Amino acid sequence: MNFADMLGYADIAQLSRIADVYQCECNGHSKNELIQSILSKVGSREVFEAQVGSMRLEDLRFINSLLFDKRELFSLEELIARVQSSKLQDDEAAAVSRIAETKRPHADSVPKNRRKGKAQPVPESGPREIISRFKQQGWLFNGISGPERYLFQIPKDLKVKFRDTLRRRFRESLVYAGEPSVYRDEQELLGEDVHALLSYVRHHEVPLTRDGYMHRRTVMQIMESFGVQEEPPAKAAFRFGYGRRFREYPERFSLVYDYCFYNKWLVEDEDVLVLSERGTEALLDRRAATAEQLYRFWLRLYKGAVPNLLSLAHWIDDLADRWVTADSLRAVLLPFIKPYYYDTADSVMDKRILMMLLHLGMLRIGEDEKLGTVVRMTKLGSAVVAGVHVEHQDVLHVEAGGGTIL
Repeated sequence: MNFADMLGYADIAQLSRIADVYQCECNGHSKNELIQSILSKVGSREVFEAQVGSMRLEDLRFINSLLFDKRELFSLEELIARVQSSKLQDDEAAAVSRIAETKRPHADSVPKNRRKGKAQPVPESGPREIISRFKQQGWLFNGISGPERYLFQIPKDLKVKFRDTLRRRFRESLVYAGEPSVYRDEQELLGEDVHALLSYVRHHEVPLTRDGYMHRRTVMQIMESFGVQEEPPAKAAFRFGYGRRFREYPERFSLVYDYCFYNKWLVEDEDVLVLSERGTEALLDRRAATAEQLYRFWLRLYKGAVPNLLSLAHWIDDLADRWVTADSLRAVLLPFIKPYYYDTADSVMDKRILMMLLHLGMLRIGEDEKLGTVVRMTKLGSAVVAGVHVEHQDVLHVEAGGGTIL
C-alpha cells in the first residue's frame, strides 16, 4: 500500500502524532484534515529532504536496509535485528558522517511553521525507540488486520521517495568522468572458469591436504587455464568469512570453487577431489553458471560478512550508470559499510564488492589519467541487479576454518 492508503487506516491518535512531527496546522479532531495536511507536508520535496537530512547515520543505515527489500511485511524482531546491525561502533561514532554532517538542511529549508523556542530533543537510540520514531514519522505502519496487525510495513511510494532523495544527495558528491582509454571488463569469464575447474578435475588427479585444501601448486596449474590470473594469498594472512576455502584460495578462485562445491559438482573424497555425476552433467551444460546464478550465489555467500550487500549492489548500479571515480563512489557509500574483523570498510568496498562485481562481469574498472580509478556498471550488470533478489535472511553460513556451507 501507499502512504495515503495507510494514513486512511490509521486512527486519529497515530495521525496526530505524525502531524505533530511535520508541524501540521489543522483541526486535530478531523481525520480528513489530518490526512490532507500530512500528505501536503510529506509530498513537499523541501520538507521531506529536510527530514532525511536531519537523520542520523544509523537511522539512514536502518532505512536503507529496507529500501531494496521486496517484502512488504516485517516482524518486530526482524526490525530490531536490522536496527542493531545498523548501530555505529565506537570508532564509527567518533567519525563525522559525510551525509549526516555535510548534508544537514540549511535554515531556509526547515518548515516555516516549526514551533519556535523549543529545542529539538535528542532522539532515543534503542532499537524499539528508533522503530517507534519511524512510526511517528509515518515511515512505518502496523498491518491492517489479523496476524498482520503484529507486523510492520513501509509505504511503497515512500520507499521510492527515499531512494530518489538519497540518489540526489549521493550524486551531488560524485565525480563523473569520460570513458578511459583502458579498462577491465570480465563479462562471461567467471562462468567459463567454472567449466575450466570442472574440466581440470575431470582429467587430472587432484590430491587434497589433511585440511581438505588443494595444494598450492595444483591451484596455480588450474588458474593457468582461467581467463583471470590471481596471486595466492600470503600464508600468514588472516582470512575467513567469504567462502568455505577462502583461507587458502585467492578471492575469485575461492568463489568459483565454492560455487562448484555448493552445487555438488565437486566431491572432497577423503584425500582427493573428484568430479561428481552432477559435475559431469554441468560440464556439458553451458547454462550451468550464468551471470544471474553466480551473482545470486555471491550475494548469499558474502552477506554473512556484509549484511547490506544487496542494497550496496543496487546503489552501485544506480550511481555508476556512467563512468564515475572510485574515490567519490567510495566516499558516498562508505558510511553504509561496516568493517568486518580484519577487513576495514575501505577493504570491504574495494576487495569484496567492487572487485567481485568486476569478476562477475557486472562492473568495468578503468584508469583516468587525471582522476585515477573509475568504474561503470555494464549493461549485463544492470540487468542482473534488476532481475535478482535475495532475501535478507538468505545467507550461506561458512565456518571460518573451512567448514561446511550450510
